[in-house]
Amino acid sequence: MRASHADRERAVDVLKAGFAEGRLLQPEYEQRITRAYKAQTHAELQMLVADLPQGPVPQAQFMPQRPVPATFMPMPMQMPMPVHTNSSATGALVCGIMTPVTWGLTAIPAVILGHKARAEIRRTGERGDGQAITGLVLGWLGIGGWALFILVTILVAATNL
Repeated sequence: MRASHADRERAVDVLKAGFAEGRLLQPEYEQRITRAYKAQTHAELQMLVADLPQGPVPQAQFMPQRPVPATFMPMPMQMPMPVHTNSSATGALVCGIMTPVTWGLTAIPAVILGHKARAEIRRTGERGDGQAITGLVLGWLGIGGWALFILVTILVAATNL
């Protein structure tokens, strides 16, 4: 007997319920839905939903007489949260490394980002303390180098007067 549109919709509703209850995986659900809309007969529709309940599944009406010991209950698996590297620490490191290339222009941002990163790392527990310290050291070396250059320039200018 040929299937009507209403018959196809009823079969699709059963498939949706089966998917929502976890009885079907996504690829199988999509495949069955496609086949349901292409089905021509009741037999084709029945084959698609034969292994699924056609209505509400009755719940068990009994309670266990004694509680199940906790040793038999599976413990939920808890994966540790991944620890991320602080982005300010990475920025401090990059600015510190770029200090010689940029003639010291990135030294001050390296120091600022390094101090900011260390404060954030202490507060949040992220990784990257070594990067922050390296950015700080390179930044302070760049600032010290510029200060030394300016001091030497002033001394040379003062002795030539």
